[in-house]
Amino acid sequence: MSRDARWKSLLELLVERGRLEVEEAAAELGVSAATIRRDFDQLAEQQMLVRTRGGAVVHGVSYELPLRYKTARRASEKQRIAKAVADLVAPGEAVGLTGGTTTTEVARALAVRGDLATGSPALTVVTNALNIAGELAVRPQFKIVVTGGVARPQSYELIGPLADGVLGQITIDVAVLGVVGFDVAHGAAANDEAEAAVNRLLCERAARVVVAADSSKLGRRAFARICPAASVDTLVTDTAAEPETVRRFEEAGIRVVTA
Repeated sequence: MSRDARWKSLLELLVERGRLEVEEAAAELGVSAATIRRDFDQLAEQQMLVRTRGGAVVHGVSYELPLRYKTARRASEKQRIAKAVADLVAPGEAVGLTGGTTTTEVARALAVRGDLATGSPALTVVTNALNIAGELAVRPQFKIVVTGGVARPQSYELIGPLADGVLGQITIDVAVLGVVGFDVAHGAAANDEAEAAVNRLLCERAARVVVAADSSKLGRRAFARICPAASVDTLVTDTAAEPETVRRFEEAGIRVVTA
């Protein structure tokens, strides 16, 4: 197993469990305890975990894995959600995509839709996510508009006033939000306030707003609010969402689609 693959597995286990012991991690990954200790030390130097005696724990509530380490978490749920979101988009529309693993899957689902294979353009995609722009730029039938801004390494998103300058000049049909948390009372939220500010402006420029979030994000709060729940038209989530949670969103006037 390569170091990158090992680190990815360690971080996924750590986020899932909150705490990992060296011997436990070594047994799960089939490597030596010395290798795990070295991995934990190097990840701690990058502030991706907190080293403890005999193991490691995640950071506090603001803890955030870089995007490259989150892609495998709840992958099947995110792919189903992405297809359902992509089905909500009509040919010829202008679509805004924020950064994140689920919205990246939405971009991929749009890219393989047969009815979007041709057109001039078949779809206009506005995004502040460099990885999404990179994946879709090779699709000549898509018009790709990238906001300006400063790249945020954790999410590959462009943030700051340069992004505001572009978004202030356009309108879009639908904004698709990837979120850290979505709660009826507290709205859609991200970990970073600058990221949330760009995502909020994207919502304000859209005729309708779709939140794409797996069930683990529902009822969860995060540091920086993107928009209130009242600004969201549709929530697309997975079938593991609690019926009571779904009911609360529907009572708030949000259409809920489960995939």
